[in-house]
Amino acid sequence: MLLPECRLKGALQKVLHRRCAAMGKLQSKLRHSTYRYRPDGITEDRIQARMVQEYSPAHVDSVSVVAALTPDLCVSGGRDKTVVAYNWKTGNVVKKFKGHEREITKLVCLPKSSQFFSASRDRMVMMWDLHGSSQPRQQLAGHDMVVTGLAVSPDSSQLCTGSRDNTLLLWDVGTGQCMEKASVSRNLVTHLCWVPRESYILQSSEDKTVRLWDSRGLQVAHMFPPKQYIQTYCEVSVDGHKCISCSSGFEGEGCEATLWDLRQTRNKICEYKGHFQTVASCVFLPRALALAPLIATSAHDSKVKIWNQDTGACLFTLSLDGSGPLTSLAVGDASSLLCASFNRGIHLLRVDHSQGLELQEAAAF
Repeated sequence: MLLPECRLKGALQKVLHRRCAAMGKLQSKLRHSTYRYRPDGITEDRIQARMVQEYSPAHVDSVSVVAALTPDLCVSGGRDKTVVAYNWKTGNVVKKFKGHEREITKLVCLPKSSQFFSASRDRMVMMWDLHGSSQPRQQLAGHDMVVTGLAVSPDSSQLCTGSRDNTLLLWDVGTGQCMEKASVSRNLVTHLCWVPRESYILQSSEDKTVRLWDSRGLQVAHMFPPKQYIQTYCEVSVDGHKCISCSSGFEGEGCEATLWDLRQTRNKICEYKGHFQTVASCVFLPRALALAPLIATSAHDSKVKIWNQDTGACLFTLSLDGSGPLTSLAVGDASSLLCASFNRGIHLLRVDHSQGLELQEAAAF
């Protein structure tokens, strides 16, 4: 009995998918939309979707966080409770680390090292080594609720952790001992990052503020003016002069990123508005990518946007249709971004200047 043509095609496609997946990579045309913004800032040009490589998946469930470990390796974590080291240039899992009992929430890598820390809803922080055992080198317990912030000092000697329990803890990386503890009422931590070459730690909060902490005694050194919505994330520029924070929101209300001055004035410099749901992550892009300084944001509206840092103009939007909320963004190398998503794993994005500024999806894993 002959199969109808549509069923025959479907069966052949499934066989082909399985064979290609076994080889590690699959070429497929994924549905996503890209837009280049014209100088008038109003009209946008739709650009045809390109071919995307499907690599072997890093995780079996949604991905919460991704971070760059080396120029070709990233580490990621999510609902499957596993931390994965992945070579995003070849499309291969390098190593898996298991030890957490609940979802991974944050990751931070030690500068110029094979070591990194993970945080989880199980209230634990664990230290791992890419070249060591698949078991944690350290297990740090000190928070009463989910750990939502990790930051390593520039000299890798200290680790700061934050939680929804309103506390920050400062740890000695060498000994694993807690050295300082600070608590601020209603300060539900959403993210932490250490200011380069400084003793200061930047922290975003569910109380709609961004705080600057001095690690010498773990005291609040400055608090930026509160925003209208929860501040979900924060990032510091490589030179340590500026920082960005991201806002929650819905239907375009809130949903912005804000650029702040970290030097003497500590004023708001610029806002980046255009997302329609919570902005979950933001990064400063490498200066080599363009003449003007750029930042990138990812949001729960499945969109990644590139902005002119100085003017606030949105230069390009990539819509990763079907990916659900975009949860984390990291710089891979001088022209690559890694974007974690709720539905489709991690996306490898390329910044291209061959026909004007474009952001293209190159692979997914």
